[in-house]
Amino acid sequence: MIDFKDRVAFVTGGANGIGIGLVRALLAEGCKVAIADIRQDAIDKALTEVNNPNAMGVQLDVSSREQMAAAAEKVEAQFGVVTLLFNNAGVNLFQSIEESSYSDWDWLMGVNLNGPINGVMTFVPRMIEHGKGGYVVNTASMASILAAGQPGIYNTTKFAIRGMSTSLRGSLAKHNIGVSVVCPGLVKSYIYASDDIRPQELMVDAKPVDKEGIERLAGVHDYGMEPDVIAARVIDGMKEDRHHIFPHPEFKDELREVFDEMLDDFRDYEQDPGYEQRLGFEKFRRDSYREQRKGLKK
Repeated sequence: MIDFKDRVAFVTGGANGIGIGLVRALLAEGCKVAIADIRQDAIDKALTEVNNPNAMGVQLDVSSREQMAAAAEKVEAQFGVVTLLFNNAGVNLFQSIEESSYSDWDWLMGVNLNGPINGVMTFVPRMIEHGKGGYVVNTASMASILAAGQPGIYNTTKFAIRGMSTSLRGSLAKHNIGVSVVCPGLVKSYIYASDDIRPQELMVDAKPVDKEGIERLAGVHDYGMEPDVIAARVIDGMKEDRHHIFPHPEFKDELREVFDEMLDDFRDYEQDPGYEQRLGFEKFRRDSYREQRKGLKK
């Protein structure tokens, strides 16, 4: 089981939503915590709220490799090596793929996918070199499994995060580094207002902000799960080294329905040439994958 006390944690998107919940939970577990966020005013507010000498702020655009590397240096200088990484920052755009522009793709992919990639590529080698184990938690979404026409780009990024997390879980266990992917449903956060932090250079061909739609989404998010509740469930999932952490139990039946639909798409075709030979390889692969999915539970 992962030990939290005295470890250094780095939380992107840490100044609100799930991020601030994680910050509070990690401080309560005895961690030193870096609150990374793109908005300095939000960081200042979060630091005032937690009022804890074991918390520090780092202004950061997660889509920038250079800024991520500089953030790592800053945190190490003050707190030491980060061994708990929470790739949590995310933005959303509530429209379908065919309605979107390349700049829409660049923005969401930059934050939602390149951000976690930059976090992993920056911090994981340092964890391995440090030799004290650690943990990586990537915030995906129920949208990493359950997808419809909207929000198309967001769904794409979250599917990718789930795949990356599964691969990392298989490769990092030998270094005593755990990996979980968090798949929340509706959260009490401000992700519906992501346009507020969209860079000007990524506004090319962007659709006008639907202010009425934003107001409707704000009302919906008022019913979202409280960040502290989600954070507590994430900590529990880490302690149990769960591959997937599902904070919202109301999705269980729907997932079963979706997986049953996937299985229904299989067909019992006649055996083709090479079938028997493939089975030997696939048995080896299946056994290997099953073992890797165990993560630190081996």
